[in-house]
Amino acid sequence: MIANRQDYHGSPNKPYQIRQKYINAPDHPRHPDTNLKLEAIKRCFSLGEGVEYVSREIGYSRMSIYKWYRQYQKYGVAGLMSSKKQIKRENVDFDTKSSKDSNISELQEQIKQLQMEVDVLKEALNLLKKDPGINVTELKNREKAVVIDAIKDRYSLPDLLRTLKIAKSSYYYQERVLKQPDKYNAVREKIIELFAENRSCYGYRRIYQQLKKLGITVSEKIVRSIMKSENLAVKSKRIKKYSSYKGEISPEVENVINRDFHAEKPNQKWLTDITEFSIPAGKLYLSPIVDCFDGMIVKWNIKRHA
Repeated sequence: MIANRQDYHGSPNKPYQIRQKYINAPDHPRHPDTNLKLEAIKRCFSLGEGVEYVSREIGYSRMSIYKWYRQYQKYGVAGLMSSKKQIKRENVDFDTKSSKDSNISELQEQIKQLQMEVDVLKEALNLLKKDPGINVTELKNREKAVVIDAIKDRYSLPDLLRTLKIAKSSYYYQERVLKQPDKYNAVREKIIELFAENRSCYGYRRIYQQLKKLGITVSEKIVRSIMKSENLAVKSKRIKKYSSYKGEISPEVENVINRDFHAEKPNQKWLTDITEFSIPAGKLYLSPIVDCFDGMIVKWNIKRHA
C-alpha cells in the first residue's frame, strides 16, 4: 500500500463526503501468504486490534480478513492455504484436520486463560497484599486497574478486562485518577510524622485532634483512610485469658469399655461421672453409678468439692 486517493461522494443528507481509497503497489501479492493471514486473524480476533487498522496496514480489505477468519474457523489452517501453491484441496480431509486444529486451539486458549488468571492473582497478592483466597472479580475498580497495568504488556487488554469483569470506560477512568497528583500529600506526610513521634500509639481520633491543634482542617474519615492506606495501625498485645486447666496430670486410663455400653446381666458394667450444679448455697457435685444392664442407679454421692 503506497498511496491513498480521496474521492468526493455526495448523498442527500451529507452532500460532501470524502471517501478514501487505498492503492497497492504493483508487486503487492494478490494472494497473501498463510502466515500473513494467521497474523492478521490473531491481531484482530485475539489481541483486539481494529480490523480497519489492520486492513490498512497489510493492504487487504476488511472483507478479506473476515473471510479468512471464517475459513479458519471452519477448516483450520488448511482453509487458509492456497490450492495452487501449497496443497491440493481434494487431498485434505477437512473434517479430521479442522477437528484436530480446533481441539488444539481450544486447549491453547484454555491454558492461556488459566495462566492469565494465575498472573492476575499473583499480582493481587504482591501489589495489593490481598489474602491468597481473594476473588479478583470482587476487587475495587482502582485495584483492578493497578493489576491490569502490571501485566498488560503480557496479555491483551480485552482479555484482562473480561477476566477481571471491569468495563473499558471504568478502567480508563481509574487510569486518569491514578495519574492525578495526591491532594492530601502534605496531610499524609504530617500524619506519618505524628504517628512516629507518638511511638505508634495514636489512633485516627487522636491524630485528628493533633492535626486540628496544628491548624490542619481535614475530616476524621480522611485521616482514617490515609492511615489505613499507609498501614498505620496501633499494635496491641492480646491478653491471654486465664485458665486453671493444667492438662492431663495422671496416667491415661485403659479404655476397657471401648464405647460398648451393652451388658448381658446386672452388675457386669458400671459407669460413673461427675456433674456440677450451681445453687444459691454454692456449687455441688453429683457422682452417680449407673448399671449398663438396665440403666438403674446403683449408688450416688453429693459433695461440695469434686
